Amino acid sequence: MPTKEEAVLAERRQALEEEFFRRREQALLEKMRQEQQRRELAEALAEASGIKDPEVLRKLVDLGIQPRTLAPLALVPLVEVAWADGSIARQEREAIAAAAQQAGIEKGSAGFALLESWLEERPAPALRQVWREYVRALCTVLDEPGRQRLRHEVMGRARAVAEAAGGILGLGRKVSPAEEEVLRELETAFTLD
Repeated sequence: MPTKEEAVLAERRQALEEEFFRRREQALLEKMRQEQQRRELAEALAEASGIKDPEVLRKLVDLGIQPRTLAPLALVPLVEVAWADGSIARQEREAIAAAAQQAGIEKGSAGFALLESWLEERPAPALRQVWREYVRALCTVLDEPGRQRLRHEVMGRARAVAEAAGGILGLGRKVSPAEEEVLRELETAFTLD
């Protein structure tokens, strides 16, 4: 039969072991919870963006991209082109609203409210810079065909906005020099230096 001191030591040893395993179990549970959150975020990004490549999705998650910010961020070039002349024409506003709905940004949603705020008041230049950094980061994880598809889609929508209010009765220049300059500047975001 153990002595009182031996019993106390055994009790403390058992308490220490239990605490060690409890903490280890908590750390493993937290790691599992974080991995589950990352998987769910990647699935939501895949649904929001159409990107299916798991490696690209993992990198987007690592960059902190959220589905609710992905769609409005994709419309920044349209907003920038619309503001190129200093104001937004009704046709440009309509073209951007149509592009937003095609991107799944519904009226009344937080993303649409953000977009509307950009249409009411010209965004700070920092927004374009954030968009450029986002696109450059995205381009580093995409292969060349993926980069070209992204560039074609984004720049095609931006050009459509630029052409929305251009010309008179379908004649004349559809895209202003200021809009052309913004389009050229935006396109540089798709090149890897």
